[in-house]
Amino acid sequence: MSSEVSQRLRKRAVRHPLRRRSIKDLSPLGKLVAYLILGSWALVVLFPLYWLAITSFKLPIQVNKGPVYLPFVDFHPSLDAWHYIFVDLRDDTLRPYVNSVVVAVGSSALAMLFGSAAAYALIRFPYRPRLGVIGLFAGCLVLAAVLIGFGVSPPLAIVVAAACFALLVGAVGHRFKRALSNRDIAFWMISQRILPPVAVVIPIYVLFQHVGLLDTRTALVITYAATNLPIVVWLMRDYFNRLPWELEEAAFVDGASTFRVFRSFTLPLSMPGLVATFLIVFVFAWNEYLLALFLSSANAQTLPLTVAAQNATRGPQWWYMSVLIQIMILPVIALAIGLERVISRGLLVGAVKG
Repeated sequence: MSSEVSQRLRKRAVRHPLRRRSIKDLSPLGKLVAYLILGSWALVVLFPLYWLAITSFKLPIQVNKGPVYLPFVDFHPSLDAWHYIFVDLRDDTLRPYVNSVVVAVGSSALAMLFGSAAAYALIRFPYRPRLGVIGLFAGCLVLAAVLIGFGVSPPLAIVVAAACFALLVGAVGHRFKRALSNRDIAFWMISQRILPPVAVVIPIYVLFQHVGLLDTRTALVITYAATNLPIVVWLMRDYFNRLPWELEEAAFVDGASTFRVFRSFTLPLSMPGLVATFLIVFVFAWNEYLLALFLSSANAQTLPLTVAAQNATRGPQWWYMSVLIQIMILPVIALAIGLERVISRGLLVGAVKG
């Protein structure tokens, strides 16, 4: 009986080639149109990468003559740009590359460490900080800054401010009634990412200038980690919120501590989300330009600054810029391809609630 049904379906498909074979399947004509649209869009997306690749094999005179597309047909490829970047400027290329790797990986790891812990705490533990106490703390910080401005040593100013804060909290702290919730704290942390970096780059510059960390990888790692921390809290908070609470309750019943539950149960279950969030934060740190422009010079220069430096007094040197851009985007593309399955699971999980 099944063979007869399959034969009938095959005959219908032969007689009606434009008819859909099932509800979930497209007709041959629909597939052709879909493939044409997707292929056209793929050409639009991939053509800049192709143009970047062929430009790196052109001589300056070939670039200035106008657009040519086919190597060995429209122009003869040359390795002069690659030789200049990797041989003549070997140290000036290797140092920014190493700086970018160290800064991007280090800042992303720090942001993931503190951000995932903060996101888990905001989901699992209730916090009720009082607005008045927060105001007192901010006032004591201002007091410490004023004392330092008047010539008081920083350790003594901090001790005085801490003592004032403790006395004020003990005296009037119980009178404050209005408090914040976990949702308010999470919104405040996430709202810090809305603030444009150009609004805070000068205070950050002055801060690292006073502590002697300008033009160091440490300054960039700290700044990038603080900048990307709200993104980690935002993404991982939503991810942790969709994990089954029953597993953690069972572990608590068996006597596991909070840290043990977080390390042995929550983190392994959250690995797709952690990987996807890490890649997003890594890309932000890898491509960051403004903060690196202010906080670094020759020693801690990153790849985006090296690429921008190719726009010299003689104009944009597209052939050198193309080589640098390729070596800058290839590691990110390779990382995304290698982690594609895990990233897809991390981005799509929880999209549909059961």
